[in-house]
Amino acid sequence: MHDNLIILAGGASSRMKKPSENAHLTEEEIHQANERSKGLIGVGPEGRPLLDYVLFNARKAGYKNIYIVISEQGELFREFYGSSQKDNVFHGLNISFAIQYIPEGRVKPLGTADALFQAVEQYPQLNQQAYSVCNSDNLYSAEAFLALRRTDAPNAFIAYDRDALEFPFERVSRFAVAHTDSSNALLNIVEKPALEEVPQYADDKGKIRVSMNAFKFDGKMLYPYLKNCPIHPERNEKELPTALLNMVHDFPGSATGIPFSEHVPDLTAKDDIADVKKYLEKHFPKLDW
Repeated sequence: MHDNLIILAGGASSRMKKPSENAHLTEEEIHQANERSKGLIGVGPEGRPLLDYVLFNARKAGYKNIYIVISEQGELFREFYGSSQKDNVFHGLNISFAIQYIPEGRVKPLGTADALFQAVEQYPQLNQQAYSVCNSDNLYSAEAFLALRRTDAPNAFIAYDRDALEFPFERVSRFAVAHTDSSNALLNIVEKPALEEVPQYADDKGKIRVSMNAFKFDGKMLYPYLKNCPIHPERNEKELPTALLNMVHDFPGSATGIPFSEHVPDLTAKDDIADVKKYLEKHFPKLDW
């Protein structure tokens, strides 16, 4: 089992900064949503951020080395998790930071594949190891993290049952659908499928599977696909699913979906803050590190 987890936290959080109609948000919550990286929004007791809970579950699953990809303005991460560039100790975890620099001529980061590429360029030992990757604004369970550590597949992702996610149908219907074969090998990731087309991508149990960006990669295998990842023609970013699919095209059967059926709390927009706080109050009344 591998011990490395890379957490992507350098994005621009554009949707979080959009106005909300939720009258129950405090001025401080609105301020944080507008100014902070999503994973640092204080949704826990004493204003602790969602990322605390991601790290708690990662530690419970056995990860030891955490690499947090932050923006050039990510100094607040250091206030929470350590002032050094690498090898900060936080509740038994070894936390290092990678910087996602914005290319000249752009105002926003170049996407998730670029974030991961910059991380493994700054920590090249990862290109000879296995590692997991996840978002900073999704709360993955310890069981899901452990499944990524335990899998024998060189590359894998948690394939969530779309209907078990506690989101409105309007929201989940916009998720890209993971198309896998009878052995759970990834065949394709279908963006914005038409409603009538979705059933054809169901797995053997009739479940529609989606990715919430929780992956395990063989660093050496993935590296050239990160390096050469094309820019998405519509979103103008280098996206991790694109790199993954390009690798699967060259190496069929090299990525496996791990079926999971559970909710994944998510901080995408301001309206999610109250739901995540309620979830944490119920399931994590106290973080017993």
